[in-house]
Amino acid sequence: MTHPRPDIHRLFRPRAIAVIGASHDREKIGFKILQNIVTAGYSGAIHPVNPKGGEILGLPVRASLAEIEGELDVVCTCVPAKHVFDSVRACASRGVKFNLVITSGFSEIGNAEEEKAIVAHAREQGMRILGPNIFGMYSAAAALDMTFGPGGIVPGNVAIITQSGALGLAMIGKTAAENIGISAMVSVGNKADIQESDLLEYLVEDESTLSILMYIEGVRDGGPLVEVLQRAARVKPVVAIKSGRSKRGAAAAASHTGSLAGSDEIFEAIMRQCGVLRAESVREGFDLCKFLARTRTPRGRGTVIITNGGGIGVLATDACEKYGVSLLDDAQDLRATFGPVTPSFGSTRNPIDLTGGATADHYDRALDAALANDSIHSVVALYCETAMFDVATLAPMVAQNYARYQDAGKPIVFSAFGGGDVESTLGRLSRDRVPIFSDVYDAVHCLGGLYRHFENFAHPLRRSDEAPIDLAVVGEILAGARAEGRTFLLAHEGRRLMEAVGIPLPRSRVARTLEEAVRAAEEIGYPVVLKVVSRDILHKSDAGGVALDLENRDEVIDAYQAIYRNCRAAVPAANISGVEVSEMVRKGLELIVGARRDPGFGPIVMFGLGGIYVEVLKDVTFRAVPTSRAEVLTMMKEIRAFPLLMGVRGEERKDIDSVVDAVIRIATLIRSCPGISDIEVNPLVAYEEGEGSKAVDVRVLLAALEEDGTDA
Repeated sequence: MTHPRPDIHRLFRPRAIAVIGASHDREKIGFKILQNIVTAGYSGAIHPVNPKGGEILGLPVRASLAEIEGELDVVCTCVPAKHVFDSVRACASRGVKFNLVITSGFSEIGNAEEEKAIVAHAREQGMRILGPNIFGMYSAAAALDMTFGPGGIVPGNVAIITQSGALGLAMIGKTAAENIGISAMVSVGNKADIQESDLLEYLVEDESTLSILMYIEGVRDGGPLVEVLQRAARVKPVVAIKSGRSKRGAAAAASHTGSLAGSDEIFEAIMRQCGVLRAESVREGFDLCKFLARTRTPRGRGTVIITNGGGIGVLATDACEKYGVSLLDDAQDLRATFGPVTPSFGSTRNPIDLTGGATADHYDRALDAALANDSIHSVVALYCETAMFDVATLAPMVAQNYARYQDAGKPIVFSAFGGGDVESTLGRLSRDRVPIFSDVYDAVHCLGGLYRHFENFAHPLRRSDEAPIDLAVVGEILAGARAEGRTFLLAHEGRRLMEAVGIPLPRSRVARTLEEAVRAAEEIGYPVVLKVVSRDILHKSDAGGVALDLENRDEVIDAYQAIYRNCRAAVPAANISGVEVSEMVRKGLELIVGARRDPGFGPIVMFGLGGIYVEVLKDVTFRAVPTSRAEVLTMMKEIRAFPLLMGVRGEERKDIDSVVDAVIRIATLIRSCPGISDIEVNPLVAYEEGEGSKAVDVRVLLAALEEDGTDA
């Protein structure tokens, strides 16, 4: 019998805790963790456990869990790896709810089986495992520092989830040095049981957490993560740092969908789908979280740049375009607002140039004017060191104006560029949590992050859409392929699959003789296309197995014979089942729609510009499944070729609704059929609005079977 899972709140707000492996040796992790717990001021019951007994830091040491009375919500296990399983068994028998396994020596070094056994036993008894291979966790709600970090964590409003132990420990010191207050910090390590999605369930509801930073090295169970992130990002800002951005580790599959689905491209697209902000570095992540935790959502998109230097103003303008910050361009309003506070040789165009002669008073007056104007929703204030500006007045000017903007609920960021005195001022203001940066791009990046979060509120969580598909026919098609030992569908099977899904296809027949090919061409009507049908030839064009635009009987005869010659030469051992004869689809916009089972995120769908150059142009984007029609439309707008769908140079708008419908149908298929690993429709030819679209070529790969014969 499996027990119900414990409430995740008990992990962050435990009433009683134990440290198994608490040490008398001050150099051991078991001592350091206990020391941090005591020093941080945790007020619940603390039970050190060590067979030697005695006393540590004034606390009586228990020889075993059996000596502890009452409930235990959380246990921290820091014993050698060979003793962890026994410790976990003891904790599970004792009714412990959460076990933080600090110990390393499991799946990170190839010892995955024991790790799985530990988790399986814990789950059977209703206990959750955090780790193994972690540095612990911190919760401001319980004043609990159960880590072996440097201590001194500053309580605050930023929550951090980190997969890296060393980086997480360094974050403890860095956040303290920069006065970044932490509401919670959790090390997830090997993520054998508790995942980011579990922790987010608590952090989304935690009122003291105002922004969330995640450092992720890999995604294991992406479905629940996507679901909770979509909800979380509409409540509070979520920032993700992802390592492993290169494609080297991405496994290639025998389809364009697989080869184009680099791990970082998928991660980036799905984070956009969820509304999560992406940070390129820990520095960016800290800046975003610190700023977003203390800044209210803007009331609109009108931003003004105020500067004393034209060059830095241009840099800020470029940064605004890069990070999606919209500059207010109402010339009359800007002139009326800033004309009285701008020198005659300055500029009231946006950026507002106060000129190199500006003093702190000029900045005060200009910032006053911007604060009073309701059509200005946010401000970027820039300062370049000049002889006319007394650097001693910089800090009070910035601090006072920031406080006034905070009180008014209007976002503002600052950037100051200069020598040693300016840098020293920057450091002091930053430690006081004022959003001031030496690089204007860093300042605008934070404001851009705020606006991206603002868009989450403008676009509430979208319901998922699915299309009706004939699952009985799909199952029959897959079973037929399995019976022949194939891991892919043949052309005629792919056609049947599309018919079951409801995606229109060109008229087609499979001919097994030359006479059948000629007869099929005349029944369908010229022009026609011939394609080889072979279980051994997946990429037909590469083998010379495709002939296009055949206008008459003689051309069909020549093409049929050429296809056989080409394919025999290219793949001598190929088993050729025949030739597919299809109507020659008239020209339209060639697109690609694909789907696959990603190792991390599960079912995903792809859309982009199709045709033979798809892998060269790589103009594609991805989404996690399930998704919605509205999200698919957003997805389509991300590709560079989207204007072609809207119609360019006198062309008519394409039938976008039919394309969206095809994406939803493919997404429904990959989600509903675990037996399919990859689907690719390339090209999907889109015609003018009202004329629909057609799937010209379809490739389908099947998932590997488990040992029991079920789909993996």
